Amino acid sequence: MTATDTRPATTAEAFDQPPRPPRVISFSQRLSKWDLKVSPYLYISPFFIMFAIVGLFPIAYTAVISFMDWDLVRNSGEFVGFDQYIWILSQPHFWTALRNTFSIFVLSSVPQLILAIFIAAVLDRNIRAKTFWRMGVLVPYVVAPVAVGLIFNAMFADRSGLINSWLELIGISAIPWHVEPFWSHVAIATMVNYRWVGYNALILLAAMQAVNRDYYEAATVDGAGPLRQFFSITMPSLKPTLIFVIITSTIGGLQIFDEPRVFDQYGRGGAGQQWLTITLYLYDIGWGQWNFGRAAAMAWILFIIILGIGLINLLLTRTFVRDEGLRTELSKRQQKQAARTAKKQVKESQR
Repeated sequence: MTATDTRPATTAEAFDQPPRPPRVISFSQRLSKWDLKVSPYLYISPFFIMFAIVGLFPIAYTAVISFMDWDLVRNSGEFVGFDQYIWILSQPHFWTALRNTFSIFVLSSVPQLILAIFIAAVLDRNIRAKTFWRMGVLVPYVVAPVAVGLIFNAMFADRSGLINSWLELIGISAIPWHVEPFWSHVAIATMVNYRWVGYNALILLAAMQAVNRDYYEAATVDGAGPLRQFFSITMPSLKPTLIFVIITSTIGGLQIFDEPRVFDQYGRGGAGQQWLTITLYLYDIGWGQWNFGRAAAMAWILFIIILGIGLINLLLTRTFVRDEGLRTELSKRQQKQAARTAKKQVKESQR
């Protein structure tokens, strides 16, 4: 074959060529392959190791203690089966605490979610000093819960509180905030809303800003007003974030402890258990009565309640907050109209 001949080699010529030596993979190449496969798991492993130590192990250890009559001094106990759970469920204080917990949870979570959505919608608009207002709504979240409790406890004082003073100025009789169960729940829920509304509003605001603005332009061209755009575009787009906010609010609302603890100087849930919550009752059984087996059983009962309510909230959110709207079912005509509007804006800017 000449140098300029480009014909493929025949079978005989191919057999005449010497065999290629086997490819040797160096240690550095093997190490790089191992690094690509193993390194992602090594990067995320510290979180899971820490979670297993401070999360899963205490949960499993509490489950074991809940079936035992535990002695903290000797660090041992006697197996008693479900006796601790039966004792908890047979106590009137438990059902009072459960009722108070759900009452405070409803009075705090529902207004909290509505206010958070409203504030996020306002901050999502083109207003002046947006950064200042966004930072301002987060200030209550960084305030210590004890400080919030002391301030609101003084505001909701029965005799010399600021709220009752304002009510008397407009001719309304003073409200016994620390006597009536309902009004004590309202006061505690106000503290919870003060701390968490801004936090949830910023989470929802981040989700609102991720929505494609072309959808709003197309809806404006079709004649949809701000209210219709909010319910047809914004709310369907917030479904994953709403699920997250509702579930976290459920977990936090059913585990409320700081606000009712500092609502008075004793921290026992009121003289008549007006605002006694499950966590306060759990704390009293564990550290007041030194019965950690019953306290562990109550902790697992609370865990099961939170799990059940969280699943119900998840199903309800998926049912009522639908995936409809212009985010997923935007018609082709509206997409073309939005593209034409964008092209016109580009041409006008070039002129």
